[in-house]
Amino acid sequence: MTTTPTRTLPNGDEIPAVGFGTYALSDEEVTEAVPVAIDAGYTHIDTAEGYENEAALGDVLADYDREDLFVTSKVLPPNLHYESLLESLSDSLERLGTDYLDLYLIHWPNPAISLRETIGALEQAHEEGLVRNIGVSNFSTYQLRFARKIADVPIAVNQIEFHPWYFREDLLDYCHEHDVVVEAAAPLARAQYLDDPRVVKAAEQHDVAPAQIVLKWAIEKGVVVLPKSTNPEHVASNIDLFGWELDDETIARLDEIQRMENVYMITPDHDTYGISP
Repeated sequence: MTTTPTRTLPNGDEIPAVGFGTYALSDEEVTEAVPVAIDAGYTHIDTAEGYENEAALGDVLADYDREDLFVTSKVLPPNLHYESLLESLSDSLERLGTDYLDLYLIHWPNPAISLRETIGALEQAHEEGLVRNIGVSNFSTYQLRFARKIADVPIAVNQIEFHPWYFREDLLDYCHEHDVVVEAAAPLARAQYLDDPRVVKAAEQHDVAPAQIVLKWAIEKGVVVLPKSTNPEHVASNIDLFGWELDDETIARLDEIQRMENVYMITPDHDTYGISP
């Protein structure tokens, strides 16, 4: 088993470059898939209160050494008021059976609630040791710039939709410039485009699966990927991304796709809160 490389967060913590996503997994699927993932080498697990599977995940994680795992959760947009966020965090910690989160994210921006209030709650949680790192998800460059300006604790991560068909290069460049780690939600574009001839050709050339090509492309960009699968073979292959390299020509071909076809909404309405990565 190849050791998974890490990215360094502003406080010096190391976040594994490949994490196991649990979006839309039922309790039963979590119970079955997460142990398979951990046995395959995943030590980074991503969930959210909106996924409604934290309790099942907590039951699984109870069988492992907490200090060996990097666990992320997220708070829903309606819960971004100061007290509401702290209550949501407390509930997530209880469901997950842990005293702290390695990373806690604002799941989606909510213009109806002051970001200063939300950041203040995250900073309080950080001060109390309930979260080791804070971050955001689905933030634009403008929103991230404002969050960074008002936060005394570094914004460590921006989790966004990122894959060759939605290559957000300007946002990626901004994050790299300011030491914000980018995490790719839906890094495989929910498998919608894995039959793209450019991906298939690259997979044949490198003797790997098309999904591995797409994930490796993001890794080469310095992005942390969060693939999800309930298929044990796919779970294993999705982390088998090291010890081999993509050639420059393949990376350039994938860079040129840029069809800007996102697979989940950029600005959710009330019906989509909590059901997108």
